Amino acid sequence: MNAPSDAHTLRPLWEGGPPVTFLGYGAMELRGGADVHRRPRPLAREVAHEALTTVLDEGITFIDTSIDYGLSEEIIGEAISGRRDEYILATKAGCPLEHRPDAPPGLLPHDYSAEHIRRGVEQSLTRLRTDRVDLLQIHGSPSPEVLESHGTLETLIRLRDEGKVRAIGISSALPHLSAHLTIKELQTYQLPYSPFERALESFLDVAGERSAGVIVRGGVAQGLSRPKPTASGSDVEPSSVSLEDLTDGDSVPGLLLRLQLSNPNISTVIAGSANPDHIRANARAVRRGPLSEDVQAEAWRRIAAAGFTPDH
Repeated sequence: MNAPSDAHTLRPLWEGGPPVTFLGYGAMELRGGADVHRRPRPLAREVAHEALTTVLDEGITFIDTSIDYGLSEEIIGEAISGRRDEYILATKAGCPLEHRPDAPPGLLPHDYSAEHIRRGVEQSLTRLRTDRVDLLQIHGSPSPEVLESHGTLETLIRLRDEGKVRAIGISSALPHLSAHLTIKELQTYQLPYSPFERALESFLDVAGERSAGVIVRGGVAQGLSRPKPTASGSDVEPSSVSLEDLTDGDSVPGLLLRLQLSNPNISTVIAGSANPDHIRANARAVRRGPLSEDVQAEAWRRIAAAGFTPDH
C-alpha cells in the first residue's frame, strides 16, 4: 500500500490539514440507475465496489461525493468503510435529502438552514458508515447573502467544533466565487477547471495566496467533451486539439492530469470513473510526475492556439 501512495505528489487539502494525493476520486459515477438519479448510471454493485477498491489499492487518498449523487454515499459505505483510515472523505451540505429522479434539469432546490444541514450530515454519516466527514462542502454555490440569512457558516463551524466534520469548504463557481474567496472561515474551494475550461484559472492563484485548498472538478473529463466557442465565434471540440503525440505512453486524460500537476495551487483533481482500468491509468500517469518543461509549453501552446485561453 505504501508504494503507490508515496509515488503520488501529496499536498495539504487545507492549511494545516492532512496531505492528499494530487489525483482524487469523484464518486458521481457511482450514482446508480434511473430510480434514484436524473442522469442514471446503471452499475452493478460489484462493479462499483471494484472501482472503489481499485481507488484505494492505487493509493488515491481523497474521495469526493454528495447526497445529490444518488447511491454514491451508500455504495462507499458498503464497499470501503472497513478501510476508512486510508482515505480523506468529502461530501456536500444543503442538498435535498431524498432522491429526486424525476426532478427537472438544473440545480435541485437546496436548503442551507441549520436543521436541514444537520439532517443531511447525520444521513451522510449513516450512509457512509463513518463517524466523521473530513470535509463538508456547501453545495450549489449560493450567494453570500443566502449563506448569511440562513446562518450556514455558523452551522458548519458548530458541526466542526462537535467533531462530526473536520473542515468546511464550498463548491463554488461564478458569479459568487470572488465573494466566496473572501470568507475566511472556508478552508477549501471546489472549482470547475481544466486546460480546456480556463475561465477560473486566475482564481486558483487567489485561493493559493490565502492558503486555501483547491479541489478541481472536471479537470479531465469535462473539458474533453464540451465544444468551446472561441473569440472567432466558432465552436471547437476539445478532442480536436491534437495531444496524443505528447502523451509518452499515457492517455490524454493522463497528460491533462500531469499538465495540471505543475500548478502548486491545486490540492487535488477529482477524476471520476467506474472503470478500474481508467483509474489505474490515471494513477500511473500522476505517479510519473509533472511533464517536462518543453512538453508542458507545447501542450499549452496547442491548447491556446485552438482558442482555449483564460479569456475565452
